[in-house]
Amino acid sequence: MTQSPSEARTFRLLEATIDDIQAAYAARVVSARELTQLYLDRIAAYDQAGPKINSIITVNPEALSEAERADEALRTPRPVGPLHGVPVILKDQIDAVGTPTTLGSVLFKDYFPSRDAFAVEKLRKAGAIILAKATLGELGGGDTHGSLFGSTKNPYDLERTVGGSSGGPGAAMAANFGTVGIGQEGFASIRRPAAWNSVVGMRPTQGLVSRAGVYHGWPMLNGSLGPMARTVRDLAVLLEVMVGYDPEDPATALGVGRVPVPYSAALAADGLKGARIGILREPMGRNSEPDSEDFTNGTRVFDQAVSELEDAGATVVDPIVIPDLVRLLAKRSNSGEEEAFDVYYGRGGNPPFQSREEMLAAPDYSKVFRQRGGGTPIGGGATYPEYLAAREELTINIAKVMADHNLDAIVHKTVEHQPTLIREGVNPPYSNQKGATHLNTYLVYVPSISVPAGFTADGLPVGITFLGRAYSDDTMIRLAYAYEQATGHRKPPSTVPPLPGEP
Repeated sequence: MTQSPSEARTFRLLEATIDDIQAAYAARVVSARELTQLYLDRIAAYDQAGPKINSIITVNPEALSEAERADEALRTPRPVGPLHGVPVILKDQIDAVGTPTTLGSVLFKDYFPSRDAFAVEKLRKAGAIILAKATLGELGGGDTHGSLFGSTKNPYDLERTVGGSSGGPGAAMAANFGTVGIGQEGFASIRRPAAWNSVVGMRPTQGLVSRAGVYHGWPMLNGSLGPMARTVRDLAVLLEVMVGYDPEDPATALGVGRVPVPYSAALAADGLKGARIGILREPMGRNSEPDSEDFTNGTRVFDQAVSELEDAGATVVDPIVIPDLVRLLAKRSNSGEEEAFDVYYGRGGNPPFQSREEMLAAPDYSKVFRQRGGGTPIGGGATYPEYLAAREELTINIAKVMADHNLDAIVHKTVEHQPTLIREGVNPPYSNQKGATHLNTYLVYVPSISVPAGFTADGLPVGITFLGRAYSDDTMIRLAYAYEQATGHRKPPSTVPPLPGEP
């Protein structure tokens, strides 16, 4: 609910929501320029200094100017957008004119695209301020390490990783360096950083959000942009702005007529009452070790989350069994990466390399951080046709389980392990993506949302994922919101407290 002007006079930056900010603007207790400067101050104090979270690669040099234009618009009678004056942080895989798209790599440190990504165009039209570009797994994959920036620290434990590959936006949201963020997920790249940074993250059904102007976009299908935020309501408002048909990303043609905007209309505190939730317990995370204490720490929190779902009024079917789940997931394979490279750099203009092969042959490629901890290849050696056949089989198996039990959603651990130590990611045993569940990006045409579910005995964040049928994004948002409201698990990290004089 939007605050009244009198309530907004108690505006507090830490954990501020979109509603908080817009109410404060209406009450004239803070300006967009002042708000933007407050976030920049936190980035300087905590990302670049102090604990040195290291989640921001580039601060938009025009951020304050954009904020001043937002203030000017607020003084006129013309309508303002749903994100008016809201500072947004982008994963540095997304084009925004005026800032480089580096992919976290020395290879692309000087690449300035000539066009905004389609989603960024929509953000600007909605009034958003592009605040900064955030770190990621180099070249868009794996844990958040890169030759251009080093490693990003988890605000809840500075010796641990933030996950990846959208680890920068995850850490930045956790540390209150911006209001909302946008990540990209091709494996578990939004939900895993969301879980490990105690924020909300969603990968929408493929076809809702355009990937034009995003590295690893069309014609690849497993990757998707998605919103990241500290609250489900903020995530829903951000997603409303992002969705839409774009002829540059033909996959968005599948979303036409399937967007129940506004997604925020789905929010209901009692949204779990009467819902039927299937609990998926079979271990399926990448390189998970079910017999380890680390795995068990997460299970204890997950068990509590299942009880909380019941307490909030859901009917829980525990467990559900999906036939051949692990065998079929092992058939994962990708296609279209070379074509996607050409489409992406052909759109943005002036690429530093004319082809992916030329990039791989560049002298600086030897500096690229190798995500070496994967063990067995993600696809297990399967061919793309084998993967497509397995995907169809698994899609039907899951649909049948949901139909047999009359389920509204399936809930599983977002990640099956606690955040790994940075030193074990950059040195042996080269931990990478440990415990990451990728069911959603395997099936492609299903939505999933991760929401904070509490903390382990070691004080590390845990998330649960709601996964649904194709284009049931509004239902997943409703269920996640109801769980969030019933539990209130999100807590800001102690490493980045309010600055002196910060409201």
